[in-house]
Amino acid sequence: MAEIPPLSEIPLQEQQPAQVGALRGVTTDRRRRRCAPRPRPRGTATGSLSRRRALASALPPLLGFLACAPAQALARPRATLSIVGTSDLHGHLAALPWFSGYLRNLRAARREGAVIVLDAGDMFQGTLESNLFEGAPVVDAYNAMGYSAAAIGNHEFDFGPVGPAPSPAEPGDDPQGALKARARQAHFPFLAANVVVHGSHRALPWRNVHPSTMISSDGIKVGIVGVVTRSAATSTLPANVAGLDFLPLAPSIARESRRLRAHGAKVVVAVAHEGGACASFTNPDALDSCDANSEIFAVALRLPKGSVDVIVAGHTHQGIAHRVAGIPVIESYANGRAFGRVDLTVERATGKVVASALTAPHEICPSNRLDDCQPGKYLDRPVEMDQQLAALLAPALAAAHRKGEERLGIEVARPIPQKRSEESALGDLLTDLMRAEIPGSDLAILNGGYMRTGLAAGELTYGELYEAIPFDNAFATARIPAGELRVRLARSLENSGSLVSLSGLKVRARCQGKAVEVTLSRADGSPIPDDAVLKLVTTDFLATGGDGFFAGADLKVEIGLPVRDRLAAALRGRGGKLVPDELYDPARPRLQLPAQVPIRCDRDR
Repeated sequence: MAEIPPLSEIPLQEQQPAQVGALRGVTTDRRRRRCAPRPRPRGTATGSLSRRRALASALPPLLGFLACAPAQALARPRATLSIVGTSDLHGHLAALPWFSGYLRNLRAARREGAVIVLDAGDMFQGTLESNLFEGAPVVDAYNAMGYSAAAIGNHEFDFGPVGPAPSPAEPGDDPQGALKARARQAHFPFLAANVVVHGSHRALPWRNVHPSTMISSDGIKVGIVGVVTRSAATSTLPANVAGLDFLPLAPSIARESRRLRAHGAKVVVAVAHEGGACASFTNPDALDSCDANSEIFAVALRLPKGSVDVIVAGHTHQGIAHRVAGIPVIESYANGRAFGRVDLTVERATGKVVASALTAPHEICPSNRLDDCQPGKYLDRPVEMDQQLAALLAPALAAAHRKGEERLGIEVARPIPQKRSEESALGDLLTDLMRAEIPGSDLAILNGGYMRTGLAAGELTYGELYEAIPFDNAFATARIPAGELRVRLARSLENSGSLVSLSGLKVRARCQGKAVEVTLSRADGSPIPDDAVLKLVTTDFLATGGDGFFAGADLKVEIGLPVRDRLAAALRGRGGKLVPDELYDPARPRLQLPAQVPIRCDRDR
């Protein structure tokens, strides 16, 4: 294994959040200035002073020493470190000035402690205000708020090369160019201990991207290691993760923990873009309300005892504030909704964590309305919006507002929800539009994860469509034998947690023994023989192996306007109303299934 880059020492405790960008690595601690030796006043002598005058002149330095005792033998025996965790912001910038207000209150309450702010990934992709600038405003905000580190999430790879192309289009295009640009912009490290150069165990040779880092917080060395879900290999555009391998999470965390502790870390925090779900937060040691299959729980259980003191989780957009195998684990939903916190009590002499206190995910705006956010008090102080941060983000939000307000000339009669595990009016609408965009197509297929939100009732705007389908995917086409399509559909129904949407065909699935059997028919009900060749339209995500659906197939990817913008133009041309019942009729579904996906025939028989 090649040598991993040296750990970076980043003193953060003394930094002011609004200045962290300018002061990275520079200590501005008032105590340090107060404790620095002062020049003796001119004319002061020692031999000719009386004992009383000598004692009087010695008192200020003595009092100064006592005031500076934490750095000396009179140090406080214990430190309190507050680990604050966020994840899956997905570009929702408007929540950040309010969150910064909470951090200001917490930092004020930790005058004799420390606040360490970490993100568990998926920072950028999802909103116009972020996507228009390939995530740059998010990094500007995190710089200003004093984040200590962030894990790379699977959607950090979505922007592909720098520029409008969502994936490499020309020779020399860097498939991770936009992500590397964001890492260079950040004043905190991006962490990815389990992402390595393909075919090796070599750490990524990218500027400001490391397996782990170390910070000094209130005199305690804290190691931080970051990992990303292994599904990143297939849950983002495969072309954009070319040349990378994603290793198992627990061994990667354990390896970096050993290395961090060998370099003097007393506390180790894992920032993991992998998560789980819990419904109740009244008892952090009771896991009965949690999903027993939570992947982050499996990671915690596989870690050697004592290797990690806290896990900040993400990816699943759910809440966790529980101890698993003795490790406090926090996850706080998504889209800037909430933050998590763990307070650690650390013995300075031994570096031992003697206590941990978890708080439930804290809603940033209790009303969930940023336009009428009234957070009340936090730690006995009113929460006030960070006006400087709001001003910093204002240009990106204004640009997004202008673009988002563009009207598409369509009225949505009633809300059209987004659903990932069953057929939906939204999925049927989008695939119908895609099939119409490519003349002569027999069918269109979309993955369930392509749709992120539903459409609200009222006049449809570009911004609402963008929120629903935020990915800059391109069209892809192919001719595929119906028999091959049947096999791929059956495999997807057995293994995927989300359901594909399709147009042009009807699919019937049933259990034959322990396997899923699929039959295909046209919209009029006529059967489709296996040797029929179908003209398919889909996205480049599926075409290049995303979700494993078309892995190994040969599909042609078109470079041009994103699918979303083509569909926006189609909607403008269509006009009129979108009525959910006219888009999807449950009595005549396109997908007839024996159960929700994934279908387990050995269980359903």
